[in-house]
Amino acid sequence: MAEPFLVRFARDYGWRAYAIPVLTVITIWVLVDVFSTDQPTASGASGEASTSFSTPTSTHRAGPDPAQAEPQNIPLTELPPGGAFTDTGAGTFRQVGVALPRIGEGAEQTFTYVVEIEDGLNTAPYGGDDAFVASVDATLSDPKGWIADPAYAFEHVSGDVEPDLRIQLTSLDTTHQLCGNDIAMETSCFYSDGGRVLINESRWIRGAAPFEGDIGSYRQYLINHEVGHGLGYSGHDACGGPGELAPIMMQQTLSLNNSELFRIDPNEVYSDDNATCEFNPWPYPRGF
Repeated sequence: MAEPFLVRFARDYGWRAYAIPVLTVITIWVLVDVFSTDQPTASGASGEASTSFSTPTSTHRAGPDPAQAEPQNIPLTELPPGGAFTDTGAGTFRQVGVALPRIGEGAEQTFTYVVEIEDGLNTAPYGGDDAFVASVDATLSDPKGWIADPAYAFEHVSGDVEPDLRIQLTSLDTTHQLCGNDIAMETSCFYSDGGRVLINESRWIRGAAPFEGDIGSYRQYLINHEVGHGLGYSGHDACGGPGELAPIMMQQTLSLNNSELFRIDPNEVYSDDNATCEFNPWPYPRGF
């Protein structure tokens, strides 16, 4: 008589005949547990917080278009609107920044410089003392700047070293006192006694209308233009033609138009030819 199947199966597979069914049952139980416990419940059913992700319905909302605004009618000699600045500083200066390696070839001269800020100026609204130093260092070391000319190099020095240039951020009154500017015409200047490059804080904060609100480029222009005077470029240059980039030694703070600058000062280099340039903060924006 033939053996029953279960008896023969048990004899052939021994202990495995019992283990296989048990393992199969355990595997099924685990799978059922995994897929049942991770399912989300209805919101509020278990008292636990639930998160719902949905895409909000939105409509296109255009940002402000400056072309729709009326042009600002700001006289050429006046500051544009903007943040507050210091009218009267202490007249003393604090040195800021650290010494840096020389940058540029300096075939003719290496200009050493320090960076100073007049006491009484609150630089926090525009990044603090470090931000001003960083702007000066970055501008003078930029390959589009004066170092594009192999004749020049710059080296930021510090301590008691007597520098060639003192690049100073100055209050309104100190700038007027040393530059001799009329209060209606805010500019910066190079003061030859002590090699002082005076950066008028009012312009550093407010910028200039010809730069159309581009405060970063205007600050680069301020540094390069006044340092240019310190390098020996004592005069100014006129716009070379309509649509051209303005020379760095053009008085871009006041205008980019030759005729407008001619009307401000007929004794300057500007012709009454109505040529208007594009603003430009660099001595060599396209290389030397």
